Amino acid sequence: MEEEKKGTDEEKDSEVAIKEEGSIEEKKEEEVVAVEKSPEEELQETKKELEEFKDKYLRLYAEFENYKKRVQKDRTELIKYGSEPLMIELLTVLDNLEMALSHANESSSLESLIKGVELTLREFRKVLNKFGVKEIEAVGKPFNPEFHHAMAQVERADLDDKTVVEEYRKGYTYNDKVIRPSLVAVSKKISEKEETTVEEEQKNNNNIKEE
Repeated sequence: MEEEKKGTDEEKDSEVAIKEEGSIEEKKEEEVVAVEKSPEEELQETKKELEEFKDKYLRLYAEFENYKKRVQKDRTELIKYGSEPLMIELLTVLDNLEMALSHANESSSLESLIKGVELTLREFRKVLNKFGVKEIEAVGKPFNPEFHHAMAQVERADLDDKTVVEEYRKGYTYNDKVIRPSLVAVSKKISEKEETTVEEEQKNNNNIKEE
């Protein structure tokens, strides 16, 4: 009897344990299940996110507008005062020119005036070179339409064809860009026989004039 009672108690204990485990598992399952938000809560969260995005957009837009204004201001000042360093250098040239004229008036000497003008011209060229303005080499160089503008042709037997023989007006480049081409005369190659014929015609013409 005691053994049967003991067996019955053990069965009851095991049943209780199984029930308890089952209830624990049910609780765990209940805990795992996510609680769904109500539509009102989702709407509020969406509105909050939209407000945050709107605030970020407005701040970025304001910063961009300020940046545009700064760039426009810097650009305006650059256009207005960009040549200031050049103007300051040219004032030195102006001072030298005024000084040269002053000395020329005091000494009444043409030589001193010429020297003063030469010094001023040298200083002026120095300033131009400093700011990227350089003379184009022309005389004795092969004709290049990019740098030279031909105004005349000169027949020459001692030079190659299309060689610059004379410069009527200097040309200049600014930072490697041609801002004014040189006005030049270009050689036209002739043979020695043609040159002899030309010389004879010139002599004959001179003889006729002398007669």
